[in-house]
Amino acid sequence: MIKIGFAGTDARSLQGALVVSTAKSSNGNNDFFHGVVIRGTPAMPEFAKRMDWPISFVPTTDNSVGSYAKAIVSALKDGLVDYVVPMPEGLIYEGLVDLVTKAGFGDRIAGFLKAGAFVEGDKIACKRLCRDFNIPTAEWCSVDARDYSAVLRTVLYMIDKHGGAVMKFPLSAAGKGSRLILDAWQIRETWDGLMADYGKDYRAIFGDLMPWPLLIEARRMGVEISFTVPVDKNGNFQFLPSALDYPERFAGRPAGKDNPITGGMNSASPHPMDTKELFEIAGDQIIKPFIRALAINNILRPCILYPGCVISLDHQMRPKRILMYEMNIRPGEPEFQPVARRIRNLGPIMKAMLEGNLDTVVPEVRQDQVSMSIALVTGPGGPDGQKGYPWSCTKGEPMEIDFAYCEKKSIQLIPSAMDYDAEKEIFKSDGTRVIYMNANATVKPGETIALTAYRLKEKLLTAFDAGKVRVIPRENPSGNRLDLRRDVGDHYIIAENAFPTR
Repeated sequence: MIKIGFAGTDARSLQGALVVSTAKSSNGNNDFFHGVVIRGTPAMPEFAKRMDWPISFVPTTDNSVGSYAKAIVSALKDGLVDYVVPMPEGLIYEGLVDLVTKAGFGDRIAGFLKAGAFVEGDKIACKRLCRDFNIPTAEWCSVDARDYSAVLRTVLYMIDKHGGAVMKFPLSAAGKGSRLILDAWQIRETWDGLMADYGKDYRAIFGDLMPWPLLIEARRMGVEISFTVPVDKNGNFQFLPSALDYPERFAGRPAGKDNPITGGMNSASPHPMDTKELFEIAGDQIIKPFIRALAINNILRPCILYPGCVISLDHQMRPKRILMYEMNIRPGEPEFQPVARRIRNLGPIMKAMLEGNLDTVVPEVRQDQVSMSIALVTGPGGPDGQKGYPWSCTKGEPMEIDFAYCEKKSIQLIPSAMDYDAEKEIFKSDGTRVIYMNANATVKPGETIALTAYRLKEKLLTAFDAGKVRVIPRENPSGNRLDLRRDVGDHYIIAENAFPTR
């Protein structure tokens, strides 16, 4: 038995372990794989027990990188895990891989050493790396965040030349450090908001004497797509299935202070614009030169790259141009969930990534399936008038889940920000993204992927509207504190209407 551990406290860690344990390869691979969650959240072990999921848990004493490292090294020594894949980028920034490597197990853990984590942790340094290796990006500039005249001048230039700008806190911001600007009236308010949110971080890192680096990037219009790409120590790589992300909190309006970029609300796989040509252009122009840059800079390790890109299309939906706007060093959340649910051999892929032979293991993808993931998040209300996710959230309210209904409808539930009260034997909301509803559907002969996606979305929304998964508000026992975005998968219909000859 080969045991793959996923370290983290979010749903993608549990999803990865579950797929490793349950998905079966169709090519005769006889290795038996078992998924392990390292830490997880308090609700996950009890949830997995109730669902009878064949996964294991390795606890840590707390959420510090030192505790993770101690638990991982002990689990490797005791044979509880054979390989480890850290999921949150924060663990990598804080040196988890360094600590495990120092203990003699560097060949058993994926991810960058702390010295290489800048490729996600420092967006400006990553832009310079891309420039040096001819990796296409949108036009960008770095200015001192405190110099408003430089900010104003640069943003106005980007608006004039490209029609918009993106102002970014360049260091780790959990996916929430970007501010979109589409006209001159937004510049000052956007800058004020970013400085209010990150002024303390700037001062703690750079003090008052050093410049405060701010990335200003051209807003390039096109289709956004991210790629999940395991890479081994020899530079071999494989593309996992594509996915579409829904990062804004609300549907139907542009990102801004009232509709912030969150950690991710929904996701679907495959991406509606998925084509063979798209993967080829991404491999040739993004992945291969980026791996070459890592190798030349002596920071290449087994890892999972997750580049966020924008593509331009011709009238036949063929990709004309691709730009990389960020590089992440871990799988996306929740994008990894529908991606993993379409793969039959995730365990062998992770093993090959760590052993250096990814060129011999091709992902077995359920090509005829659509997979969706919907985050059920904490909605507004509570004793202090909380605004709900991603702002202030009510915590500690009990959950009610109709497990039988969800099982009958083939709806998978993956807990995230959820606690468990052992005394009362009930699950409780811990705020933010509480739980995910996931499901797959097969595209039937003679039907389109858009129709299949629509039916799949309606199945998930029907379950939610019927109250099959609830957080019970303290002020309304018959209500539901949970909220969601209702537009997952709508882009399949948009793509079908826009490109009828596809």
